[in-house]
Amino acid sequence: MAIAVFKYSPVDFLFTSVGLIFLLLDIALDVYAVVAFYLEKAYVPLGFLLLFLVGSSVLVQAFSWLWYSYDDFEKRTKVEKCLNKKVLKLLHVLQLGIYFRHASVFEMSVCGRDPKDFAVYLSHDLSMLRLIETFAESSPQLVLMLTVIMQRGELDPVTVLKAVGSASAIAISVTMYHRSLRSFLPDKKLQVMTSSVVYFLWNLFLLSSRLTALALFASVLPCFIVTHFLCSWILLFFFVWRCKTDFMESRFGEWLYRATVGLIWYFNWFNVVEGKTRYRTVLYHGYILLDMFLLCSLWYWMMSTDPPYYKIPHLYAIIIAVGVFAVYILGLFCKMIYYQCYHPNLAKEELKGDTIDQEPISKETQALDVPDFPVLMLRSQIETDSMTDVTDRSGAPAPERKPCNKRMRKLAENFYS
Repeated sequence: MAIAVFKYSPVDFLFTSVGLIFLLLDIALDVYAVVAFYLEKAYVPLGFLLLFLVGSSVLVQAFSWLWYSYDDFEKRTKVEKCLNKKVLKLLHVLQLGIYFRHASVFEMSVCGRDPKDFAVYLSHDLSMLRLIETFAESSPQLVLMLTVIMQRGELDPVTVLKAVGSASAIAISVTMYHRSLRSFLPDKKLQVMTSSVVYFLWNLFLLSSRLTALALFASVLPCFIVTHFLCSWILLFFFVWRCKTDFMESRFGEWLYRATVGLIWYFNWFNVVEGKTRYRTVLYHGYILLDMFLLCSLWYWMMSTDPPYYKIPHLYAIIIAVGVFAVYILGLFCKMIYYQCYHPNLAKEELKGDTIDQEPISKETQALDVPDFPVLMLRSQIETDSMTDVTDRSGAPAPERKPCNKRMRKLAENFYS
């Protein structure tokens, strides 16, 4: 029987704290950007910005509420115990559920009274919610801000600051997600901090080039970016459905998850099933490279024939287009380094967390024509063997069983197995 022994380290607490700071800063910049677009009468960017803000918030709150319902609204912290189900539902309707989760994590980590490591359990869900918000809000916002900068041909302080804030939120969310996955590794397979750095760089290069290509296309053909997204999302959603994912515990939740993965794949790769995913990954990156080639080619063609707001010399345009591809290739190179040097390939039974405590008696054993007493003895022996796993050979008790976040453990199985 596997015993989950997790530890909420100061580094994880630091990332959570910094993530909350950037989240609050991002909200302030969102409000400032909305007001700035309204005063400038830039209603189209304003409409897209509001769509990203409202849509991503509703999506994150939906996942948060579903996960609370899957856990039977189990209350683990004082913050949670002070609210009943109706109040918790109202918080999610008011789009405050993620801040409630932040408060729960801070309570368990700051107070220092966390005998069962509930802070780790709660932070796992929080990291996944932040990742969803990253690709539903921060990534599209960064494309929007880069598009506005390119169309205006000037560095407006508001848009630049918002772009930097979105990029910082993306970096923090990706790093928090990777650290959550690392917590499921057994002690002998723990990854060094360098692995998170390489993981961060690989995603930074891939995301920055992908988002830049989308912004270049949107700056010259803004009316077609929505069509491009819808066509790409439908195709990616179809492939997610063909992968037969099994992440959520309800039918509606699973379809919502598949639709969300299609959104994430529009910007970056995300493991959704366990096992070897080499061919899926190669197919995905090949598709993205082809798509980026078409986007950059159309941008260069429009800039060469009919520059909309500003004119870029042909040489500079070629350098920009080639640079986008070079950064993406650099990201793929960093990804190869990560998988060659830092990524452990483990069976899902080797990961920390809940596993099948005991093997059921086989149908062949049940079918044996033996008296009931030997069968009962056999079952008793299996139960005794499973109980002996809880204690050490020397008689010392094993570490107390810790709560395991089965959702994040499933994602760790997809990533490491």
